[in-house]
Amino acid sequence: MLNFYKSIEILVTIQTLIISTMLPAYIPLPFFNQSSNSIEIPITWQIPTTILLTLVFNRKVLIRAFTIYMICGIFIFPVFHHGGSLGYMLTPYFGFLLGTYPLIIIIDNLKKKNKINIFNFLINGFLAILAMHLTGIFYNLILLIFHKQFNIFLYNLGKYYVGNVGYHLIMLIPLILVIKPVNFLKYNKK
Repeated sequence: MLNFYKSIEILVTIQTLIISTMLPAYIPLPFFNQSSNSIEIPITWQIPTTILLTLVFNRKVLIRAFTIYMICGIFIFPVFHHGGSLGYMLTPYFGFLLGTYPLIIIIDNLKKKNKINIFNFLINGFLAILAMHLTGIFYNLILLIFHKQFNIFLYNLGKYYVGNVGYHLIMLIPLILVIKPVNFLKYNKK
C-alpha cells in the first residue's frame, strides 16, 4: 500500500516525465548575423530528467511512475515524444522506453553504493545510457526478425541508436551541476 507521500512523489514524477518528453533540447551558440542562435538536438529532456528524478527519488517510485507513464502512452493518451497507442510498440522508439528501466536501475545502484561524485556519475551515466540503447537495439532486432525486415536493421541502428547515443551522453553534462545539491539534500537530512 502506498502512503500519501509516495503517491505524491509518483504523481510529480509522472508529470515531470510527460513535460520533459515534450521539451526539445537546444544548444545555444553565439551565431552572429543569423536568425537563430541555437542548434536543435534530435532528442528531448526525458532521459536527463529521468536520471535526475532517479537521483532524487527511490527506484520503486521511478519504476512505478514510468510504468504508469508507459500504460498511459500505450492505452490512454499520446504522451510519448512521437505519439502513442498500441502501434507505437511497433516503432524503434519503444525500445528506448523499455531501455529506461535498466537506466533507472543503474543510476539507483550508483546512489546506493556511496555518495555521488562527478567521476562515478559520469561512469554510471555512460553505462546507463549504453544499457538503454542496447535494450532498444535488442527490441528493434526482435521486431525486425518478427516482421522479417532484416534489410532495415542497419538503417534503424544508425538512425535511432548510434545517431543519438552521443547526444544522450552530452546531456549528462548539465546534470553534473546538480550532483552537489542532490548530495547535500540526500545525506544532510536532520
